[in-house]
Amino acid sequence: MRVRVDMSLCQTHAQCVFAAPEVFGLDDDDELVYDATPGDVSWPAVEEAARACPVQAIFPEAD
Repeated sequence: MRVRVDMSLCQTHAQCVFAAPEVFGLDDDDELVYDATPGDVSWPAVEEAARACPVQAIFPEAD
């Protein structure tokens, strides 16, 4: 599984961080950081993060 975030859409509402903290986080400047290849174990959480994103900027992709 791969995760793609359209950073031109992302407004850093951080809902993804709450839904999948093992994949998404905020850096020291409160910018989104994420693991683009988190592994299959995180798939349900990433899908939840994509649904929770208010601007629909997260795109989970199967390998």
